[in-house]
Amino acid sequence: MGVPQAFPVTAPPSAFIPQTSGSPDPLEKGIAVMGDPFIRHIVLLGFEKRFSPSQHYVYMFLVKWQDLSEKVVYRRFTEIYEFHKLLKEMFPIESGQISSENRIIPHLPAPRWFDGQRTTENRQGTLTEYCNTLMNLPTKISRCSHVLDFFKVRPDDLKLPSDNQAKKPETYLMPKDSRNNVSDITGPIILQTYRAIADYEKSSNTEMTLKLGDLVDVVEKGQSGWWFCQTKEKRGWVPASYLEPIDSPDESEEQEPNYEGEPYITIKAYTAVEEDEMTLNEGETIEVIHKLLDGWWVVRKDDITGYYPSMYLQKSGQDNTQAKNLIKRRGAPPRRSSIRNAQSMHKLARKRISQDSYRRNSVKFIQQQRKTRQLSAQKEESQPQSSKPPMKPQPAVPPRPSQDLILDRCSESTRRKLVTSV
Repeated sequence: MGVPQAFPVTAPPSAFIPQTSGSPDPLEKGIAVMGDPFIRHIVLLGFEKRFSPSQHYVYMFLVKWQDLSEKVVYRRFTEIYEFHKLLKEMFPIESGQISSENRIIPHLPAPRWFDGQRTTENRQGTLTEYCNTLMNLPTKISRCSHVLDFFKVRPDDLKLPSDNQAKKPETYLMPKDSRNNVSDITGPIILQTYRAIADYEKSSNTEMTLKLGDLVDVVEKGQSGWWFCQTKEKRGWVPASYLEPIDSPDESEEQEPNYEGEPYITIKAYTAVEEDEMTLNEGETIEVIHKLLDGWWVVRKDDITGYYPSMYLQKSGQDNTQAKNLIKRRGAPPRRSSIRNAQSMHKLARKRISQDSYRRNSVKFIQQQRKTRQLSAQKEESQPQSSKPPMKPQPAVPPRPSQDLILDRCSESTRRKLVTSV
């Protein structure tokens, strides 16, 4: 039995999950978006177990190009290894074939006689490190035609699984916080189904048009309020405000309010359109007290609360380059209250906390915090003097000795210098 050859792949879009975490994106280092195409970054998303034409595994890569587009490609490890061998032949010095001291192209182990699921899982860490190193190589390597051609989208990458397949592919995604240091993966993904409450017309090629009543599978719920969804015929980004769960009008995954608040900075100004929204300028510091899945978070400025687009917020100290690029490409999603002719399938309305409740609870929390601090300060002041640790006495400064005393006690060398100076 030899190493299995690469078969054409039929990739379901469930793996199409744009991800921004991981190693630094070269775009953040100031590479211009112009000239010949090149790859900014490659992220390993996970792998798929496929059963047609026979059982095999393919890795899923999110490829970020210089024009800010993001494409998902699927490659078998045998293909990746053949790509690696040819890359070494093209650059013999950098691959260490002439001198091992000059090697900068990363190592990649050869395929095993039989690659099972455990081997496929364990290899993800190696591939993540390989891609990161590859992108940081000199541009004559990282931007050569061999690299660009290998990671370009192929027709097979765009195919959806056919309905006549006896068994659908199983998708295994790497956890977001582990894509840079792989130690674990998820099980097969069960996607949540949502229903469109109104018609939505896409405004870019990366979005998806919806009709009232359409059922979509949600692949990723972004904090920005844009969700990546799919049907049997299409896939793309959709505003979360246009979708509702099938079982209940409420989102079971939404967090409870956190009235202690998380400090954020506004990276884009916004002028309130509705009464329950907040008007803020760029660069203001606020506190987020409730993160909602539709991308409109409840923020607090002093004692005032209101909705604000989460896309326009960034934690202090973080680089906002990628966030601002996303704002340019897509912008904040619409709020559900602004959707005309929305029709829910549920009799009960969604449970929402009013801004009055947010304000009252915020004031109560802030007052309780102040009261706690005051009690703590009073307790410290009323502490008996005897129980307080004794203060160390300050050392006394000795008086300056007279000149006669200095002459009497100094060395002969110092005495001569003093006499000479006088």
